[in-house]
Amino acid sequence: MAATLPLLAGALALGIPAAHAADGPSRDTLVGTKPAWATAKADKGATSDSSQVSARVYFAGRDATGLAAYAKAVSDPDSASYGKYLSAKQTQNRFGATKAQVAAVTSWLKSAGLKVTGSTQHYVSVTGDVAAAEKAFGTQLHNYVKGNKTYRAPAKTASAPAALNGAVLTVTGLDNAPHKATHAEQLPPPDAVFKNSGPFSSYYGSDIASTLPDAYGSKIPYAVKGYTGKQLRAAYGAGTRTGKNVRVAITDAYASPTIAYDAATYAAKHGDAAYGSSQLRQVLPKNYTKTTECGAAGWYGEETLDVEAVHAVAPDASITYVGAASCYDDDLLDSLNKIVDGHLADIVSNSWGDIEANQTPDLAAAYDQVFQFGAVEGIGFYFSSGDNGDEVANTGTKQVDTPANSAWVTAVGGTSLAVGKGDKYLWETGWGTEKALLSSDGKSWTNFPGAFTSGAGGGTSKTVAEPFYQKGVVPDTLAKANNAAGNRVVPDISAIADPNTGFKVGQTQTFPDGTEQYSEYRIGGTSLAAPVIAAVQALAQEARGGKAIGFANPSIYAKYGSKAYHDVTDNPTGSGLAVARIDFANGFDAADGVTTSVRSLGKDSSLQAVKGYDDVTGVGSPAAGYVESYSRH
Repeated sequence: MAATLPLLAGALALGIPAAHAADGPSRDTLVGTKPAWATAKADKGATSDSSQVSARVYFAGRDATGLAAYAKAVSDPDSASYGKYLSAKQTQNRFGATKAQVAAVTSWLKSAGLKVTGSTQHYVSVTGDVAAAEKAFGTQLHNYVKGNKTYRAPAKTASAPAALNGAVLTVTGLDNAPHKATHAEQLPPPDAVFKNSGPFSSYYGSDIASTLPDAYGSKIPYAVKGYTGKQLRAAYGAGTRTGKNVRVAITDAYASPTIAYDAATYAAKHGDAAYGSSQLRQVLPKNYTKTTECGAAGWYGEETLDVEAVHAVAPDASITYVGAASCYDDDLLDSLNKIVDGHLADIVSNSWGDIEANQTPDLAAAYDQVFQFGAVEGIGFYFSSGDNGDEVANTGTKQVDTPANSAWVTAVGGTSLAVGKGDKYLWETGWGTEKALLSSDGKSWTNFPGAFTSGAGGGTSKTVAEPFYQKGVVPDTLAKANNAAGNRVVPDISAIADPNTGFKVGQTQTFPDGTEQYSEYRIGGTSLAAPVIAAVQALAQEARGGKAIGFANPSIYAKYGSKAYHDVTDNPTGSGLAVARIDFANGFDAADGVTTSVRSLGKDSSLQAVKGYDDVTGVGSPAAGYVESYSRH
């Protein structure tokens, strides 16, 4: 990707169709539609003409360049247009596709022999055979080896008739490699019960593991049982703010059938405010697809975590859950578009993603367009940065996650959080875990500190150009790691993510005897950090008198170096940090014994949380001054 994409990174980062390089006198190329893996070496020849293609043709709208410019202007505190948002209808009328453009694109696709299967204000979906797709998009479709599988892809960049005058932003679906997201946090499968074993600390350091071996020269505490909203609100400076009159949306795939009961039960058990009528609602598709392939039940816990975390930190905010029909990008994009088209919320938490190498420029452009439409309306999108550190242990290649890599979203990194007695904030480290088991004689930790298990995603994008708001804050050593011109660095801001200093959630799960019962467990991942930051933003919007913050990155970076943030480092106490964990071997009870381990904190693969901006925690985590800093502008 790095070798083939630097020239189009700038255009695609803004979601603008790149300059219409003529592909013959009558065609405009749709840059980024031939994936990087479709190489001559991997080419296995032409795809059968009768094979079927399902594609989406996205509209560029009437003023793609103006959309990106306006999205930047309304988001930048230094701009005269800052905060001058448009309504969803005004945004569509000013920047969306015209009826004439939609009609012209639809007519072109039909004339090539493709069947229109659906149409929205953002795209036309079509199906047809390979021969019709090749005619429409001016390229042959070939089969290519990717990893140990073979997929179809364009043999050259797709194009559209020049007579359409740039009405087409991009086309997706010409390649049929999977384009899907995962919820990558430390989730047990919620269809089978998961429980944590004790002993626990009730706050950081409250229960010292005095009978276990030392780590880093001293006795260590047992992991917390799971922080609650009261502790997180104190750590991140909520004060008296509750998110009143602020709307937060959450997107994931599918929907938990027990969310209303679970959320209400959890709130009652932990002293969170009860949900008001219609404070929690769901917007769901008519039909779900790919439930087995995507592991639908595994997404129930994701929704539960997101909803309960937002409510715990911002108990008066209204929450709208928008479920996607599957874990595929097209369906997740539909969920995001629903929020923008209906302006369902001002703040959107998204705890899902994929590795950047799996992101193709056509999809990146479609995502960026949604985010820009949102920015113009005053909607901010928050994405978890991933749970595999630099991704080397997971994929063999150092890379960031997507869509967190978009220049138009707030990427949320992760920390390990110590909240002490009396809900006092003690410190945070960058989230990165190394794990070692107790030796058989119980006198030492085997191969201490052990192997890397998980950590906050971060690093430097290979495909997205450095956005204006990161210049002057992100060190050149990071920004220019892949490209002398500079690239996007992830994350932007961070919050609690480490499952070893995690959050307690409550969910209906299936017990070994087959019964379904409400149960609680500790959880983490940047899938926790994203809704926590979304909730903190709801508090900040309340502090602002209810006026939307919108796309927050320019504001977040403008506060860099101030008392608004905890500057998170990997070594806040001057010595190594670790916790002890006792886990049920079977994940439920002591019938099959327990395992004892030490989990070191602040060990995130090759990434390091250092003084100032870093690629584990961004500008840091919200401090006591963060929420109220928004009351001043």
